[in-house]
Amino acid sequence: MFIDTHAHLFFENFNDDLQQVIDKANSAGVKYIIVPGTSIETSEQALALADKFDCVYASVGVHPHDTEKWDDKWLQKIEELASHKKNVAIGEIGLDYYYDFSPRETQIRAFEAQIELAKNRNLPVIIHNRDSNEDVMKIIRKHSADSGLKAQFHCFAGSAQDAKELISMNHYISFPGNITFVKADGLRDVLRTININNLLLETDAPFMTPVPFRGKRNEPANIPLIASKIAEVNNLDLEDVARITSYNAYKLFGIGEKMELTFTYKLGNSLYINVTNRCNADCVFCDRKGEATIKGYRLKMSKSQEPIASVYINEIGDPQKYEEIVFCGYGEPTIRWDIVKQIAKYVKDNGGKTRLNTDGHGNFINKRDITPEMKGLIDTVSISLNSTDPVQYANLMRVNESMHAEMIDFAKKSKEFSKVVLSIVGLNEVDTEKAKKFVSEEIGVAFREREYF
Repeated sequence: MFIDTHAHLFFENFNDDLQQVIDKANSAGVKYIIVPGTSIETSEQALALADKFDCVYASVGVHPHDTEKWDDKWLQKIEELASHKKNVAIGEIGLDYYYDFSPRETQIRAFEAQIELAKNRNLPVIIHNRDSNEDVMKIIRKHSADSGLKAQFHCFAGSAQDAKELISMNHYISFPGNITFVKADGLRDVLRTININNLLLETDAPFMTPVPFRGKRNEPANIPLIASKIAEVNNLDLEDVARITSYNAYKLFGIGEKMELTFTYKLGNSLYINVTNRCNADCVFCDRKGEATIKGYRLKMSKSQEPIASVYINEIGDPQKYEEIVFCGYGEPTIRWDIVKQIAKYVKDNGGKTRLNTDGHGNFINKRDITPEMKGLIDTVSISLNSTDPVQYANLMRVNESMHAEMIDFAKKSKEFSKVVLSIVGLNEVDTEKAKKFVSEEIGVAFREREYF
């Protein structure tokens, strides 16, 4: 299932065949379409389309091109339109200094006024930004601070650093068909740096038609072409992109279905086992207490929801279908060490490979040395080093400083029974080179840096 989060279906070039356009999109797997207004008039047209078609939702707002005669009294009408049951956002709003159809100071006033309206109504905003990046970023920083504002930066044209900053503020980014253009390598380089958990799909129809249909009218049925390019650039399956971006649209706009709790989840060619959400640590970079989602999978579960080993085994089926079976969720797998061992035995008995992702506190948690029990069951142990400094480690993981030595001891003991990899999260405050040297010289195992978004 795909969701086109940006298609201007009220344009005149859709008048003669709109039903066919909708049918064609549905046949291509596009289940929902958001039509953003660009003026009071087109916002009303977007809502009319939402009333007419079950798969269409609307967003209301005034585009910077249409703010030349902006009057704050317009806000009352926009708010009235925003109360429609199928309106999901305020937008398309923003700044455009490329054309300058409206005075810049008027654009800014209209932009901020509509952001305030969105905040008051607890709605996300859909943002247009062309050659106005400095002012847009300044305004978004101002309104994102402690406000809960969420935004979609449509047809993104900022830098990779801009994207990372926006993502750190919990905003979303989307690219239309321009990422398929032959000369768009720079844009694809930016796309490559963006966490797909913050990506949405859009066509920007009738504009930005993807290859191989450039020069023709764009329409929602072209979403799979854009999704395929995102999958290619990020080394993902098309199914992954569809699932993840659809869930992102649900989180931002409330469209679609909430993901069901997942006990096993496929990433790349590996199958991951969601063992538990319980953990003896509380890492500052972990979303265990938040939504606990990863790439479109919902992993959040209570202790009472934790399955027995046979549930996981049934979902695994033939373990040789996968590169490896990985014990990893939003929790510490060794808390359920007996369950891990049962599953691992099944995997190994049936020709599969296993990996345990752990904080390295398994001996402390189980009050015994569990490393000999990994022999013949766990092929690789990936341990979160996070820092060579015990004080920094304790602050990052919110544990006692003594747990750093516990983790190091676990890593050294595990070497005898499994391949060991120590990893850190790529944070500015963590000395990566020092960690890499420490892992190599002091412990003698492999090192990996995990990207932090």
